[in-house]
Order: sequence, then structure tokens, then C-alpha cells
Amino acid sequence: MDVIKLLEYLQGIIESSSKIPVTGKAVINKREILDIIDQIINHLPDEFKKAQWVCDEKERILVDAKKQAKIFEEETVDKIRRRVEKQDLVKEALNRSEEIIASAQRDAKIMRLGAKDYADEILSQLDKEIELKGQKMLHEIKGDVQDFLILMQGEVTNTTTSIRENVKELRGMK
Repeated sequence: MDVIKLLEYLQGIIESSSKIPVTGKAVINKREILDIIDQIINHLPDEFKKAQWVCDEKERILVDAKKQAKIFEEETVDKIRRRVEKQDLVKEALNRSEEIIASAQRDAKIMRLGAKDYADEILSQLDKEIELKGQKMLHEIKGDVQDFLILMQGEVTNTTTSIRENVKELRGMK
């Protein structure tokens, strides 16, 4: 079953549940609803897993870049100790280490922004779907409440008519 079918099944359970008059509340089987929600969570699209992978990969790249930068820095320090008299090599090493760090930071930022945009897009789509389903459910509930109120008004009118007839009959008995 896909997520949409599970949500429709959940909606069907709610719509067919026993209703508590006037309150608009319904009696549902908590275990069954939680079971369905668990299935929905287990069937979430792979895009969420992919987004998580992108975030994890970003962290791995950052850690790797930091390790590489540290290794490079240590190598540079060794070179500096051996070649203090050659200042050009020191400058070159510092520039190279800064380039590596800047490159790693740019790559990490690009990946982080990409993952954020991707997750935002997926969550926006999910929000729209939930909003549409919620509006549909509210419309159906409003219809049910209106039908119930019309039925209640009819019953009140019938009861009032019956009482009036009884009052007339009592007045007619002299």
C-alpha cells in the first residue's frame, strides 16, 4: 500500500466511525489508527531517505576535509621547520591550505543548501496535500452537521406540533 492509499483508508475509518451527536466528535479504535500511522511512516517516500543521506554525506565530507586540512597543516608545519629560510614555500603552503579549507567549506555549504531546498520542497508538497485533505474533511463534516441539524429541527417541529395538538385536545375537553 502506498502512503495515499493508507491516508484514504485512515480517512475512511474516521468517516465511518460512530459519531457522538451534537459534539461533532467520533469514536475511533486508537490501536487501529496508530497501526495505520505506523504504516504511513514506514512507507514515506525514499526522498526523505535521500535527503538524510545528503545530510550525512555532507557531514562525512566536512569531517574528511577537516582531516585532510589537519594532515596538510601538519605537513606544512614540518616543511616550515625544515625550510624556514625559504619564505616562499611557507606562503605557498599557507595559501594551499586556505584553498583546501575554502573549497571544502564551499562544497559543504552547497550540499547543505541543496539538502535544505530538497527537504523544503518535499515538506511543502506534503503540507499542500494535508491542507487539501483537511479542507475536504472539514467540508464533509460541515455537511454531516448540517444534515444532523436539519433532522433535529424536523424532530423538534414534529414534537412541537404534537404538543400543540394535545393542548388543543385538552382545551376541547370541558
